Amino acid sequence: MTTLDERPAFRPARPAPAVLRLDDARAALVPLTGSKAAHLARAARAGLPVLPGFVVPHGGAQDVGDADSLRPAWRELSRDGALPLVVRSSSPQEDTQESSLAGQFASVLDVRGWTEFRAAVRTVVASARRPDGTVAPMAVLVQPMLAARVGGVLFGADPVAGRSDRMLVSAVRGGPETLVGGEQAGTNHWLSRGGRLLRTEPPGAEPPGAESPDAEPPGAESPDANPSGTDLPSDGPPGPGPLLTPAELRRLARLARRARRVFGGPQDIEFGFDGASGRLWLFQSRPITALAARPPRGARLLGPGPVAETLPDQLEPLEEDLWIAPMARGLAAALDIGASAPRRTLRGTPVVTSVGGRAAADLRLLGAAPPAHPWLALLNPAPGARRLAAAWRVGRLSTALPGLALDLCADIDRALAETPPPAELPPPALAATLRWTRAALVPLHAQEALCGALLPESSTATAAGAALGALARGRAHGLPDHRITAKDPVVLALVPPSLRDDVRLPEQPIGTAELAPPPLVGSLPPREALRLRVRWTQELQVRLVREAGRRLAARGAALGGADRVGLLRWGELMDALAGGPLPGDFGERLPGSASAPLPDAFRLTDGGTVVTERPTRRDGDEGDSRGVSGGRAAGIAWHGTGVRPPDAVLVVRTLDPALAPLLPGLAGLIAQTGSPLSHLALLAREFGLPAVVGVPDAVRRVPPGSSLTLDGTTGEVRLDGVRLARAEAPLTDTAARPEAER
Repeated sequence: MTTLDERPAFRPARPAPAVLRLDDARAALVPLTGSKAAHLARAARAGLPVLPGFVVPHGGAQDVGDADSLRPAWRELSRDGALPLVVRSSSPQEDTQESSLAGQFASVLDVRGWTEFRAAVRTVVASARRPDGTVAPMAVLVQPMLAARVGGVLFGADPVAGRSDRMLVSAVRGGPETLVGGEQAGTNHWLSRGGRLLRTEPPGAEPPGAESPDAEPPGAESPDANPSGTDLPSDGPPGPGPLLTPAELRRLARLARRARRVFGGPQDIEFGFDGASGRLWLFQSRPITALAARPPRGARLLGPGPVAETLPDQLEPLEEDLWIAPMARGLAAALDIGASAPRRTLRGTPVVTSVGGRAAADLRLLGAAPPAHPWLALLNPAPGARRLAAAWRVGRLSTALPGLALDLCADIDRALAETPPPAELPPPALAATLRWTRAALVPLHAQEALCGALLPESSTATAAGAALGALARGRAHGLPDHRITAKDPVVLALVPPSLRDDVRLPEQPIGTAELAPPPLVGSLPPREALRLRVRWTQELQVRLVREAGRRLAARGAALGGADRVGLLRWGELMDALAGGPLPGDFGERLPGSASAPLPDAFRLTDGGTVVTERPTRRDGDEGDSRGVSGGRAAGIAWHGTGVRPPDAVLVVRTLDPALAPLLPGLAGLIAQTGSPLSHLALLAREFGLPAVVGVPDAVRRVPPGSSLTLDGTTGEVRLDGVRLARAEAPLTDTAARPEAER
């Protein structure tokens, strides 16, 4: 792709003309008239509804002292000053496929008289100087000022959801300036490609005739007697009532389709309906520069739910190989024994995987989410046949499982007791013990899952209860954490494994001393006993790996410290313990930056981006906040003044375009008000910056320095772990359904 800086410079054969009318063929040359004016000239030549006007080209009569060049064009367009004008920037560096630079150059509205016009041109030309000291090439676009009844922004695709089969219209009374400037949020309308209204926000703003998304398949065209979409009067008088009628929404959809054909892709369009005639006008058209990432059809529904209790924290690469891989194999074996999924699927699809260093499970394979097509599932004979073939072994297994679990626990206990301290193991034995621990976790996870699915809960005793009792005894004797762990290893059930951090037990919960006597480890039910052995085996792995890291560092390997051993992969560690070298790029590896916790349910794009599954909400339960730029972030609240903290999340009152210079380097953006189609929201999507708007009283409720997490897809914001905005609703597997069914 050619960048702006790599494009050949435009060098006209003769000096640039002083003024060009928009209907002049030369007005469509981007280097001469800038992207904004060139796009309008191209749209006008294609028959789209563009207001008349003229352009002062870059290098033309921008010296406003040249009255002889500018005054005739100004006099003709303004009727000798009787009509107000709009004077706008038009730079080749804005409104491109690569970057919009939305709102970064000046525009002056309601310009009256020759003196004001000259001053407005100066203002626009002066805005070409960027904050970094560079000067952008700048043309000046001049058009009549329209007294719009309704104006707004029309996206030919949904930029927030990343759907090309939907259009998004955000409208306000009057012109679109207050909307794109972030001063008003506007009323949002989601349309099918045929112009049928699917949904409106805020709730209750639907025009008459609003229909369900399921009423029309995507792509169906609405019949209309006037395909041009430019001369029909508005279907309702101005003033109170719906902002846009169904007929006006269909006209906007036709305009979006026509603009897409003209420019070869979906467009970001500013529009207005004339308050006097009801005519629809196109004020600006530019490519959609930042369409949200969207998972491919059939992408797996993932979530941390079933595995978060075992591995809740962010993992290093070696931790993933030590703990996630055996868990995935063990759960796949359990699902195969129970005939819960086809064996081919289990072989090709990991039940548990790592996303950004965090464990996530396939929710549908584990039965934590309903099937995509429950009625079709009833008609499918394959699951029934699998279960019939497995019924005999499952029935026998239910009887034998307690004994099998007891035998496995005894085998694990014996092996753990016979393992010498890691420092006493010779190198081959150290590697062999590590291999054994990884292999032992597979049946432990498999039997734990089977016990949870097949055995009734005959006892309320848990490993956590036994651990709390042991912790209370240790705290009563004033023992430090490492002494408590050595004396009663059952306390490990209270903390997750970690190669980086030493065991830090929780403080004794209030009231522990008054609890009933905790259960003994030997009296735990099978599933709890197996879970405890999983944790003990993981702790042995931690000690073995730390010893391996110390030996590699002492051997002179380029480890850079024993604590960096977690950056190796499993195969690399085994090769190094066998005397092989470390990977050539190991010195360049860095610990992963802290990532936000995974959402409850999500899918992955082809590029690995997490896209939160949107929960279905009850009518009227849309909440106040909404995501306007997808992605998830965790960071520190910053109000834009003072020293910027690392991983800063900017918290502001409104999406003011003047905040654009602050966006690079931010972790996220939260605003009290704003539209998903405002300039700053558009820039946030270009930067890949998660952003949420509509968080009530955010500046007051979120003091600087607070810990924040936000989801730019669902609009959820958490302050110090407590939900600040957006209530979730029950999950439905919507993204797995064909688009025509939604």
